[in-house]
Amino acid sequence: MNYWRQQAAAIRDRLIQMRRHIHKYPELGYKEINTAKYLADILRSEGIDVRENVGRTGIVATIVGAAPGRTIALRADMDALPIHEKTGKPYASSIAGVSHACGHDAHSAILAGTAILLQQHSRQIAGTVKCIFQSAEECPPLGGVLPMIEDGVLEDPRVDAIYALHVTPDLPVGKLGVAKGLAMAASDRVEIKILGSGGHGSAPQQAVDAVLVAAHVVVALQSIVSRNTSPHVPAVLSIGVLRAGYRYNVIADSALLDCTVRTVDNLTRQLMQERIEQIVDGVTRAMGARYELRYTPGYPPASNHPEQVEKVIEAAEVTFGPGSVRLLQQPSLTGEDFAHFLERVPGAFFWLGARLSNGEKQYPAHHPSFDIDEGALPLGVALFCQLIEHELFRE
Repeated sequence: MNYWRQQAAAIRDRLIQMRRHIHKYPELGYKEINTAKYLADILRSEGIDVRENVGRTGIVATIVGAAPGRTIALRADMDALPIHEKTGKPYASSIAGVSHACGHDAHSAILAGTAILLQQHSRQIAGTVKCIFQSAEECPPLGGVLPMIEDGVLEDPRVDAIYALHVTPDLPVGKLGVAKGLAMAASDRVEIKILGSGGHGSAPQQAVDAVLVAAHVVVALQSIVSRNTSPHVPAVLSIGVLRAGYRYNVIADSALLDCTVRTVDNLTRQLMQERIEQIVDGVTRAMGARYELRYTPGYPPASNHPEQVEKVIEAAEVTFGPGSVRLLQQPSLTGEDFAHFLERVPGAFFWLGARLSNGEKQYPAHHPSFDIDEGALPLGVALFCQLIEHELFRE
């Protein structure tokens, strides 16, 4: 067995304990105070230097090698989602309406375990490892990366390369997915308020029905991807919220649409914004209503750097074995503020297989019943350690 897999297997129970503790006590973005303290206390108990309150609630653990050299950063996100958990597991969220339905609890445990093992092997390191525990990944448009960058996370010493992983139910444990180049989409938000004129449900001719106008807007917006964007360029427009009305016999005077737009290039991103405004303007005018629209650009597209992708592939094949890497031909249309790091520092973002293998039904990320196979935890640690060995270990 690979050396790092052996080392990580030895702390498997501790990794599970950390992951389950974080899972049971989730905190939303910019509120990860207890999560950050929990992790900082563990890392300090191992003799690791920890800087707290970086970019508000983030922490940075630094492992300094015995010899000078480059600086490599590893990143995990800590925040949970405003989703009420329905797994029924003993370690399920104890906070109503908040849960780790995206795997950030696993990411934090993996990075903490990585830091512990690397600290134990620090005499073999020529350089520095920064373990970045980031807040607010689920809080676009700002997110947690930019405040950490502004707080100097990439400096003193300057980071030369950066890596991050994300658990995924799309791959089994022991497999890894990575894209050469574009890895994830830009993610923007569109808020549309339809302004009609209310009235009694028995006299629709005296009102401008905001619900009816909103329904036409919803249908018309779906024509953008099907008829205006190239079928060769991925794009998504999803309306997550449609809220209107007061009572069954009252015609609503307003309606709210809250949408997400995902694109992978700037031309399509601009086209989506223009066509959304044109369609909403045209439909509301035709139906006698007015509108207010706010288009908020979110995270930019995330593009992996070729050299770092090759290092991830090499490390994965050493750690998991030949054939363990799946090269992703299409970018994920999820958004990630890790893209801000990739715009400034060479790096790679990759997907770690964590599909349940015990016969339980697997739910996707952001589902109330989402859970992972915890066998992925030591494998994530082993892979991160192998990456650092390739980058910084002395011969």
